[in-house]
This record gives sequence, C-alpha cells and structure tokens, in this order.
Amino acid sequence: MKTLLSDSANPKSGDREMAGEVIRIRGGRPLTGRVEVKGAKNLATKAMVAALLGETASILRDVPDISDVQVVKSLLEVHGVVVEAGDEPGSLTFDPSGAVAAHFEEIDAHAGASRIPILFCGPLLHLLGEALIPDLGGCRIGDRPINFHMDALRAFGAIVDKSYEGIRITAPNGLHGANIELPYPSVGATEQVLLTAVKAEGVTELRNAAIEPEIMDLIAVLQKMGAIISYEPNRVILIEGVDSLRGYDHRSIFDRNEAASWACAALATDGDIFVGGARQQEMLTFLNVFRKAGGWFDVREDGIQFRRGGVLKPVVVETDVHPGFMTDWQQPLIVALTQAEGESIVHETVYENRLGFTTALVQMGADIVVHPHGLDTEGRRVPRRALEQAAVINGPTPLHGADVVVPDLRGGYSYLIAALAAEGESVVRNVGIIRRGYEKLFTKLDALGADFDVVG
Repeated sequence: MKTLLSDSANPKSGDREMAGEVIRIRGGRPLTGRVEVKGAKNLATKAMVAALLGETASILRDVPDISDVQVVKSLLEVHGVVVEAGDEPGSLTFDPSGAVAAHFEEIDAHAGASRIPILFCGPLLHLLGEALIPDLGGCRIGDRPINFHMDALRAFGAIVDKSYEGIRITAPNGLHGANIELPYPSVGATEQVLLTAVKAEGVTELRNAAIEPEIMDLIAVLQKMGAIISYEPNRVILIEGVDSLRGYDHRSIFDRNEAASWACAALATDGDIFVGGARQQEMLTFLNVFRKAGGWFDVREDGIQFRRGGVLKPVVVETDVHPGFMTDWQQPLIVALTQAEGESIVHETVYENRLGFTTALVQMGADIVVHPHGLDTEGRRVPRRALEQAAVINGPTPLHGADVVVPDLRGGYSYLIAALAAEGESVVRNVGIIRRGYEKLFTKLDALGADFDVVG
C-alpha cells in the first residue's frame, strides 16, 4: 500500500508530496493512464518577476504548484509584493504597489538553491534603483556563468559592485537602451535583457538572442503590459523602452519539458501515457526523435498520447538551443535508449556536466560510456563546443533496482523512470529536487499505476 493517499482521501496530500524526500519503487510495470501538464516552469517564474514592472496588478494562470514557484512567490513577498490566489484554480495575482527594498539576508533565506534572484535585477532597478543578488544556486549540471547577465546590465548603465554578501547593482543615472550581442544564445541572459530593456530609455537591440517558446511567451506577457518588442531573423530582438507598464492577465504556455519527460517514461516502461495540455508545435523536434526511436504518438486537441510503436531503435541526438533538441530532453530519453536495439549517441552541447547522471544508470545495468570531450561523428550538424560531452548507449540492457541519489532536476526524474522500468526494488533519495519542476509528482505516478512508497 502506498504511503501517498489520493487527493480526495487526504486533503493535505499536497503537503505530503512536498515533504517526501525518499521513495521506494518496485519497477517492471508499464505506466499507463493520463496526466495533465500545467504552465511551464521556465515561463511562470519569469512572468511572476515581470509583475514587478507593472503599475497595476497582474494575473498569471495555469501556474504549476512546484517549489520554484514558491521560491519566487516568497522573493516577491520579501520585496513587498502582495501575492494571492486568483479567480480560478492555479492562478495567482500580484500587486506590486507596495514594493520595497530587501536585505541580502532576506533574499538569501528565501532564494534557497534557486537562480531566479538574478532576474529581479532589471525590474528592481527600475522600481527601486537598486538590486541585491546573493550567491546563486541551481542544479549542478555545469557552469552557468552570470557574466552574461552582469555585462548586459552594465551595457544598460548599471553599476555592479561585488562584496562578500553577493552583488549590489545600482543605476544612479537610470537605465538606457543598449546594443548587446550575447556570446551564446543564453535563455537567462535573454530574459534579463527583456526585463530590463522594456523600461530603459531608448532602443535596445539584442543579437544572438534565445528564441525558445518560453521566451516568446514572456515577450507576449511584456507586450500585454505595454512593451514594444519585435524580433527579426537571425536571433535579433528589438525593444523600444516605454515610460510605464501596466499589469497583465496571461495564461502560461504548457510545460514542454514535463510533457517530454512523461513521453520518455512511456517509452522506457513500455507504457501508454496521455499528456493532457501538451501541444505539437512546441514539441516538433522532440516528436521527430521520439518517432525515430520507435515511439508512437497521437496528437489530439487536448493533448498528445505516447507509447511504443514496436521495437525501440537507436538514434543519434545533438542537444542545442531552440529550435534544436533541448538539453532537458536528453536525460529521460537516455533511459529509454537503454532499451533500444543497437548503439545510440547523445551529444550534449549545452552544459558540460549534464551526463554525470548516467553513472547511476550504469549501476542499474545500463551500458553507457561517457566521452568527456565529446565525439566527432559523421553527420554532425550542431557546431562543436569546447565543453561538450557525448554518451554512447548500447542496448537493450535489462535494468535492475538500485539505491540512487538525485543529482539534479532532469537527471533525478530520469532515475525515477529507470527505477520504474527496472526489475526489483529501487530507493530514490533527494526527491525534493525533482519537485522544483514537476507538479504533484507522486500523485501523477500513482495515477499511472506506479508501485511505490514515500519513505520520508
């Protein structure tokens, strides 16, 4: 019998879910059923920050109930923003009219391991003339330098001072438009520029910008607030600064990362999962690889159904910025590829340490070799980067239960998939990290027929 009770049987099941740090899984059973995905973590948290820019209250809908959202909510409240439940389930309202400065200690206490505080810089500079950034956390998947952010803020006229507490950023002469070219199309740095440029005096031209669907959705949020933003070919975004912005009412784009994760779970466990809320357009690249690997999917008006289409086949994948294959998709896919007949190769070109999670998969019986400096293989389309790695996966290999510790968000979810596909019992520790990006994780696993207990 599972430790987790259903929502109807236990009104506080959500509290239980947030408390669980260790789960014991008995694998070897296909996951079947339906799950719903809400708004994207990578949009919702940024749209919440954008509410600071408005002179009136904002409403965000389809907000996922995940720990990253709770972190941003706490940070907004520390800065005097009133955050309340909205007019429908899963919606939040934000009233920034009482916004105030906060101390390093307060920000650090509420930020935890999140890297979100850095995106408060532009809005706080416009609102208060000062922003404080403590030491940054986040998943340990490789270098996420903040120099892209700091260089962009300096280009707007901000002054960046570092101290033992963190970083203090001021704008004594206000912020002005700038010409900025990113060394790499960083999602975070692109968001930083957007959130800063919309109220900076003059025009900002951002070159080599990230163009992920979540970025486009953030642009839609800012345009609703009164911003003037256009994008041109070749990753160029133009922002004309305005004097004031109003609040927004916006429904978040769906979480394509979670949708792809459940799709890979269906592939790995030989299950059949309908992902409500998933849409085809934002998942085109993933769907192509899913089909090549032997997956079958059916696009419907209210979501996408995923299952195996027969024998799993090996594939070669190169991660890349949008519209390429997302780095967040490769980790759950690798679990499924351990069951494909032949040799698959995954080239990770975005983060240098994102293949470390495969060590635990090898412990569970997978045949995976990581090449720390990448591989030159025929037909490469993504330009090689100095930091890239490659994983060679030979299958099919039976997986067996093991005791594993979650290293990061997507890698941790991949451990869950592996444990669910494996024969025998597995113990997965540090599950709290996974709750950063997966809403009602245990409830959804229960709905799909997973056999597990929440240990503590």
